[in-house]
Amino acid sequence: MLKARQCVREMREYHSPLSSPTTELRLDMNESTTGCSPRVLAKLNSMNERTLAQYPRREAGEKLVADFLDVAPQQLLLTNGADEAIDLLCRAYLEPQDEIVIVVPTFAMYDVFSQMEHAKAVRVPTGPDFSFPLERVLKALTAKTRIVVICNPNNPTGIDVPRSAIMQIIQAAPDAAILLDEAYFDFYGQTMIDQIGKLPNLFVARTFSKAYGLAGLRLGVMVGDVEQMSVLRRMASPFNVNAFAIECLAEALADRQFVADYVAQVIASREWLRKELEKLGFKCWPSHGNFILCRFGDEKKNILDALRARGISLRDRPDCEGCVRITIGKQQEMERLMAELKQVLSQLPANQATR
Repeated sequence: MLKARQCVREMREYHSPLSSPTTELRLDMNESTTGCSPRVLAKLNSMNERTLAQYPRREAGEKLVADFLDVAPQQLLLTNGADEAIDLLCRAYLEPQDEIVIVVPTFAMYDVFSQMEHAKAVRVPTGPDFSFPLERVLKALTAKTRIVVICNPNNPTGIDVPRSAIMQIIQAAPDAAILLDEAYFDFYGQTMIDQIGKLPNLFVARTFSKAYGLAGLRLGVMVGDVEQMSVLRRMASPFNVNAFAIECLAEALADRQFVADYVAQVIASREWLRKELEKLGFKCWPSHGNFILCRFGDEKKNILDALRARGISLRDRPDCEGCVRITIGKQQEMERLMAELKQVLSQLPANQATR
């Protein structure tokens, strides 16, 4: 009887909310509810049959992004979403029984990809109020540590990691790949890309899915040392990035005002929403992403179900007790969320919610 590898049979499946019934207002996937730049849309509409009939030239896109990030093209690889970049890193550096250090709660796919290599995930819990547990991470490092993952700012908490802490980990684990996932960089503004070329074990992942509104095009970036990136490049499929993404890159990168305006709106709406939620007695954590982590407490399921019935989806986070993650949309969408939430709360049995 045909059987998959044991590690694949035993791995936990990632369940996307997109597999559930759709709602009118999705605030559960950290997507942009604004969409992409009009310039990107115009470029898509101008593509012809010849472009679609030919294999995409990833190298042309890599030169554009490399210039934008001020790195050499040899230090950069475009990928089919940041997920592929993470997968390539795990495949390149993890042998069976090697260790990958992951601070939890965080993005689930780090765990999934490491399981595919039959590696041991060393899950380090965050500190008080989801703070980054530097000392615990340093203690978790062993001779078997091959990858350390740092999501900065972290998903789903929105908490940032100090640069000094990242540097300590890099120096403490010179034989391990340090993956710095900067998926939410645009809302945070701080990066370690300036250390690429100086620190041979540092990798920085970025995505165009968030601030650029291009989640549907599946475009990610991995940046690292030239020698190490040559390893990932050998493993990547030659035509892993689709023609739509490559053709739209120049317009996406050029329309900086669109991205700046969107980021400013998200930050303003994020802080407005946090204050409104706190007025209702809900605990929220300071966020540096395009989302907020909020504790609904014992009534979480009832609130989520009721909001879904009203056409609004939030992301349940069972790994954060009583909490949900709320994507920040347009200001009017946030106002609609608060209006609906107040209606839902008014219909709950009095004094039953523990926040």
